[in-house]
Amino acid sequence: MIKAIIDYCARNKAIVLIATMFAVIGAIYSIKKIPLDAIPDLSDTQVILYSEWMGRSPDLVEDQVTYPIVTALLSAPHVSAVRGYSMFGMSFVYVVFDEGTDIYWARSRVLEYMKQFEGKLPQGVTPTIGPDATSVGWVYQYALVDSSGKHDLSELRTFQDFNLRYALSSVPGVAEVASIGGYQKQYQVEVDPIKLRAYGLSIGDVTRAIRASNNDVGGRVIEMTGREYYVRGRGYIKDLNALREISLGASPTGTPILLDNVAKISFGSEIRRGVGELDGTGEAVGGIVIMRFGENALDVIQRVKQKIAEVKPSFPEGVELKAVYDRSNLIDRSIHTLKHSLIEEGIVVALVIIIFLLHFGSSLVPIIVLPIAVALAFIPMHLLGINSNIMSLGGIAIAIGAMVDASIVMVENAHKRLEKAPPGASRKEVIIAACKEVGPSIFFAQLIITVGFLPIFALTGQAGKMFTPLAYTKTFAMFFAAILAVTLAPALMTIFLRGKIHSESKHPVSRFLIALYKPFVFVALRNPKTTVAIGIAAIIATLPMIPKIGSEFMPPLNEGDVLYMPTTFPN
Repeated sequence: MIKAIIDYCARNKAIVLIATMFAVIGAIYSIKKIPLDAIPDLSDTQVILYSEWMGRSPDLVEDQVTYPIVTALLSAPHVSAVRGYSMFGMSFVYVVFDEGTDIYWARSRVLEYMKQFEGKLPQGVTPTIGPDATSVGWVYQYALVDSSGKHDLSELRTFQDFNLRYALSSVPGVAEVASIGGYQKQYQVEVDPIKLRAYGLSIGDVTRAIRASNNDVGGRVIEMTGREYYVRGRGYIKDLNALREISLGASPTGTPILLDNVAKISFGSEIRRGVGELDGTGEAVGGIVIMRFGENALDVIQRVKQKIAEVKPSFPEGVELKAVYDRSNLIDRSIHTLKHSLIEEGIVVALVIIIFLLHFGSSLVPIIVLPIAVALAFIPMHLLGINSNIMSLGGIAIAIGAMVDASIVMVENAHKRLEKAPPGASRKEVIIAACKEVGPSIFFAQLIITVGFLPIFALTGQAGKMFTPLAYTKTFAMFFAAILAVTLAPALMTIFLRGKIHSESKHPVSRFLIALYKPFVFVALRNPKTTVAIGIAAIIATLPMIPKIGSEFMPPLNEGDVLYMPTTFPN
């Protein structure tokens, strides 16, 4: 069958070239659509639940909030682990699902189970589900810098919370925009306990009065002169005066007791548990952009930058946005380095082919087949949703050396057959016969190399997520190299194998290397026992070094950014 394919492709060059052209177009489309990232996403499928119960100690939060949530979610389907973390006033529960679980199916299961424990939690505690992101979703961070000095940290935080954050949250692919630093503006009521006692009131009375007063009341409608008018009581607090005029009750004489009579009312800032600094120059306000699960990091960052440019005219006077972390820089550097290495490798392979074949037309066959096979590997990558990253492109880099072998062997065999062909023999028929002679063996040899990485697909967990893309791309590249070796290569050989073919005996480079290699071969063949003994001794000599070699999951990746997050004791 392989011989028939070779014969057909060699005699129908136009069909093969047209089919290859359409395949390359599909490959180019796939390359443009494949998401780019630095490394594979190694994070688990997890859902985060956040609960706030401010003012309570960690042990109380653990008993009353974290424990009921954890125990309820342990029985959820496909849950592999539930981890709870309790701290002052806050609870975090991480629900880790089995590998391969759809993130949105997992989130819907957690939402269903939330109804089981909501009634068991203290009054006022409502768990909030985290964004649909992964642990590597932190793709962009920025700081707001006021060069004019007209705006304090409270004003910058207000602009971040109520303007910029919502604008960036609307960007497709953004799961959340978290605010950091500055002061969160709030109304503050400082109650005087002595005055409160003098009026016979309690803190609870003040709290209830404020809560009841901060509300709009709707009535029905009244009809006047053929028109309907809505009846409503407008009571939302909009300024300090509205707070001051809240009635807490009446004195024995019937005089209203206002909040202003028992408390000091002012603007203030919420208690902070941390600060944000920029380059050691002082406190700053900023935001962190979290990417949604499964999105293209480069596209999301680009859209965020476009949105920032759109809303920049609305920034307060003198306020500028400074990017302090941008993962696109790391992705661009990583992919550029790997692409540069691939190009260098391709150039070296091409030069070696030209030098050893010493026939420009013959050299074009493997030089053309190699990049096409690499490009075609991106089609199944796109269909299977495999990102383009260091590991996936590394698989192609590993495969390049073996991919080019098939075309070289076929070209060299054609050279041999052309050297021995009788005068007047059809060059095309000799080339086809040469391809059919070694084509089937080459095809199956390439497939055997292809299956060499199949055991990697058995890896699970983080190791599987890290190395599976490499195995996929190497397998795809080798598979397409085997296909092109028996389809495109014979067609190209009938086109480019023209002119004088130099025999190996007249090739200067080959003669030099053979002369250099021949003495070693003669010595090894004349002394087989000594040669084997030297090899065994070399292996034994390396054994003591093996335990001393360190091991790690992956080498350190220097992003070029420093994020300093110290944790201090209170005060």
